[in-house]
Amino acid sequence: MSTILNDLKWQYRSGGIVLQLIILNVALYLIPEVLFTILKILGLSVDYLSWVNVSSDPSNLLYKPWSLLTYAFFHAGFLHLLFNMLILNFSGRLFLTYFKEAQLLSIYLAAAIFAGLIFILAYNLIPVLQYHTVPMVGASGAIMAIVLATATYNPLMEVRLLLIGNVKLWHIALVLVCLDIIQLFTSNTGGRFAHLAGALMGYLYMKNLQNGGNFFKLFDRLANFCLGIKQAKKPAKMRTVHRQTASKPTNKPVKDSEQQRVDEILDKISKSGYDSLSTEEKEFLFRVGQNQ
Repeated sequence: MSTILNDLKWQYRSGGIVLQLIILNVALYLIPEVLFTILKILGLSVDYLSWVNVSSDPSNLLYKPWSLLTYAFFHAGFLHLLFNMLILNFSGRLFLTYFKEAQLLSIYLAAAIFAGLIFILAYNLIPVLQYHTVPMVGASGAIMAIVLATATYNPLMEVRLLLIGNVKLWHIALVLVCLDIIQLFTSNTGGRFAHLAGALMGYLYMKNLQNGGNFFKLFDRLANFCLGIKQAKKPAKMRTVHRQTASKPTNKPVKDSEQQRVDEILDKISKSGYDSLSTEEKEFLFRVGQNQ
């Protein structure tokens, strides 16, 4: 058991932000489910989601203001969690093709808060929804923001889907948005509003970034702070020190340059994960490995 936990810790610390968000969401679903199921068997029932979900009643924010963010890391069911994590893995990796990990975390946090606020406003301003108090959990709104941000930046990017083939990213984004609009008042109304709010936030975030604005500077700083804590907790790596000795001229400068490049790539893997490498860097690392 300790080996599994140590492996998960290593995966969390060494993996990129997408893997870390997935592990965090899965852990915050599985651990409470197991713990409170055991307590329920023993006769003690605890509704832990009521302390982390966001409520359509704005007065709830007075005694649990953290819920405006925590709801985006909890899920009410396994299928809900599974679908969200699959989309997060898909969209997150596409996003990181162009942008930094801190920017992905920034948009996740900003969209989560924005989607929560729109959810509350919808249930208090739209007549058909008024006088209904409902809770909400799930990362869907934050994930939709990542999908739309990437599609806004490169709408013509082609993605290969199973059984469908190659489709452009803007087609996927459009289908997801249209599905939420069609089902807006048929099922999971609050969730649909959160999805659309997240999509809007993703679009606005990317447009602001492209125009050189700093409207989301606060979230960028928060994301950098969180990632900074993670980097500080990483154990120091052992590195090989190369000492030059007097000898006849060889191709040593080439080797030193090559080793320096390898060290830089390994540092990048340690910080952002293997998937953060460019195709050229992966090929270089493979070629060096073959020559060892």
